[in-house]
Amino acid sequence: MKIRAIIHPAEEGGYWAEVPALPGCITEGDTLEEVMANLKDAIEGWLDVANNRSGVDSTDQIVEIAV
Repeated sequence: MKIRAIIHPAEEGGYWAEVPALPGCITEGDTLEEVMANLKDAIEGWLDVANNRSGVDSTDQIVEIAV
């Protein structure tokens, strides 16, 4: 799966990044390599939380779709 992220230079140095498709999914890092690694962790964490949210009724069906 590929997810688009935007990396911005931070005013205090380093970088910060956001994932527009995942509201609230942001991270930072001192180098591009660090912010890229942190992005992967942030996206995985965001998706893990989203997939484990309650609110599923007993009549609902859960499916997994690979993109």
